[in-house]
Amino acid sequence: MIAGIMGLSGVALGAFGAHMLQDLFGKLGTERFWQTGTTYHLVHAVVLLIISGWKPLPRLAYYLIFAGIILFSGSLYALALTYAKWIGAITPLGGLAFLFGWLALVFSLKNEKSLDRHS
Repeated sequence: MIAGIMGLSGVALGAFGAHMLQDLFGKLGTERFWQTGTTYHLVHAVVLLIISGWKPLPRLAYYLIFAGIILFSGSLYALALTYAKWIGAITPLGGLAFLFGWLALVFSLKNEKSLDRHS
């Protein structure tokens, strides 16, 4: 359900930004922030969808990637809307969540392979 909501919200925010916020982005010069946010949002929504079907669910990776969407993309959306530069300090935390999510995914796969060999 979370993956579906993330996909839906990513598409909706992308469309909203493209069609309703162009004047604001033009004034602030922040369209690139919105575009980057939606790109990472949608890519990682697909990742959540894929790994949500895995058994067992790699929970740590799943929740870190979910947190990455909220922190990384969310901060970029806020930055694009306000150009309050302090919000940009949150973005790297989301990037770290993405990185650690991918790393947790690697280790969950490695541990699964290791368990398979010892069975």
